[in-house]
Amino acid sequence: MIGDEVRPKLHAYLVGILKNMRCPSLQTGGTVDHVHSLLLLARTKCVAAVVEEMKKSSSKWMKQQGTERFAWQAGYGAFSIGQSQADVMVRYIAGQTEHHRQLSFQDELRRLLDRYAVPYDERYLWD
Repeated sequence: MIGDEVRPKLHAYLVGILKNMRCPSLQTGGTVDHVHSLLLLARTKCVAAVVEEMKKSSSKWMKQQGTERFAWQAGYGAFSIGQSQADVMVRYIAGQTEHHRQLSFQDELRRLLDRYAVPYDERYLWD
């Protein structure tokens, strides 16, 4: 659970991690149960390495902030978009709190996977 008080600080911390990895964040945000980051992936980095560093460093940071039981789920989702969709994605990420009042993150992910015919097993989507 990402509490209201720590959430903006966590997002800023994640932006710093991405900057240090030379993968600048165009927008980072989320809600109590997930985070989205729109970033420019450095040509020398793979997605798995970036996500691993984000999770590892931010988990340690969250514990230092007093969130003892914090942990990211084991998996992650990564999607690429074209430059023409960046503005739409920035607005989407910025509006996460309002957006998820109407549709849960879990339902939204299922719809996205179904829409793009990505096979999945519900048993492995959530920790």
